[in-house]
Amino acid sequence: MKPLSDFPRAVKSQIRYVLTDIDDTVTTDGQLSAESYMALENLTKAGFKVIPITGRPAGWCDHFARMWPVDAVVGENGAFYFRYEHHAKKMTCRFWKEAGERAEDRKRINRLRQSIPLNVPGSGIASDQDYRVADLAVDFCEDVDPLDQESIDRIVSLFEEAGAKAKVSSIHVNGWFGDYDKLSMTEVLFREAYNLELDQVLDQVVFSGDSPNDAPMFARFPHSVGVANVKDFIGRIPHEPTWVTEKRSGRGFVELAKMLLS
Repeated sequence: MKPLSDFPRAVKSQIRYVLTDIDDTVTTDGQLSAESYMALENLTKAGFKVIPITGRPAGWCDHFARMWPVDAVVGENGAFYFRYEHHAKKMTCRFWKEAGERAEDRKRINRLRQSIPLNVPGSGIASDQDYRVADLAVDFCEDVDPLDQESIDRIVSLFEEAGAKAKVSSIHVNGWFGDYDKLSMTEVLFREAYNLELDQVLDQVVFSGDSPNDAPMFARFPHSVGVANVKDFIGRIPHEPTWVTEKRSGRGFVELAKMLLS
C-alpha cells in the first residue's frame, strides 16, 4: 500500500466516481461526523457521483439514498442497489434475487439467526437485522463485547457449513445465500443506471474501504484506497488497496475527499 499523498495528479484529474464503504470508512466509532458528511456533499457538488457500497440493511439504505448527498447506494453486500431520482420523486430498487427467492432464503436465514448465537458465545444478532431483506448480520463488536479472532472465524464457518456466503466487516459477519457481492451489484448498477460497463471506466473510479469484505473492490479497482485502519487487517485480507490514507476511519475519508477536490 502506497501513501495517499503520492496519488498522481494526472490520475486524480480523471476521477468521476467515488465509491465508498460506510462503517469505519465514512463513519468513526459508529458515528457520522459533520466533517465526513460535508465531504460527501462537497464531492457531489463538485460533480462526482458518490456511491456508498455497504453491508448495512435495506431500511438504512432507503434513508441513505433519499437523504444523503449521494447518487445511489449498494447495500447488504450486493443484495440490491437503491437510487432516488429527486426531480422525478422516484426510488429505483433493484434486487439481485426475486421476491420469492428472498422469501425462501429468509427461512434458512432465520434458522441461522437462532443457531449461530447458541454456538458462538458472546456473539449477537446485529441491532439493524430487522431492517434487512437478504442477509443475516452477526455482531462481534458493535453492540457486544469484542470477540476474539477464533470466534469470528467460527461464525464464518457456521455460515459456510449451511451453504451461505460469509464476509467479515469491521463490526459484523454478514451471511447470505446467493452468488453475489459488493462488486457484482456495482457492475449491475453501472450497467443499468449509467449505461456503462465497469471495465470501461476503471480509471475514473476511486473506491475507499477498510475491511475484508471490501477485498473484491480493492482487487477490481486500480485506484482503491484504504483508510488507515485497513492496516488492522493485514494478513487477513486477500486483496489490499493500492493507496492508504494517513488518518483512520472518517478522518481518512475526509483526507481522500480533500485530495480529490484540491
